[in-house]
Amino acid sequence: EIEQMVSDAAAHEEEDRKYRELVDARNQADSLIHASEKTLSELGEKVSSEERHSVESAISDLKAVLEDGDKDQIEAKTGVLAEASAAVAQKLYAEQAQEGQPGEEAASDSSGGDDVVDAEFEEVDDDDSKSK
Repeated sequence: EIEQMVSDAAAHEEEDRKYRELVDARNQADSLIHASEKTLSELGEKVSSEERHSVESAISDLKAVLEDGDKDQIEAKTGVLAEASAAVAQKLYAEQAQEGQPGEEAASDSSGGDDVVDAEFEEVDDDDSKSK
């Protein structure tokens, strides 16, 4: 009887682990969907229609597997969306960098961007102190 309990526990442990991994994959997918939608709305007209379409279709493909899909499906679709939105985000950063050069907009942009830069520096500092 104890052997049965041990094997039941082991079976449940495996189920729990798989469930946690699925939940993690869903959470990751969910936050990527929100980030991608935010990026699209921030970029507005700066995104070409085919770029917007590729991100939006990746979002809807991911949403389609989010509820009922298995971890592998969710991770695969998350990867597709990550690639599509990274291309768009990269374009945004490049344009922000160019816009940051001349004019008054640069001043307002950089004041908003300072917080982001500080956060990045803090992260780098943490990494440096860990590696020493």
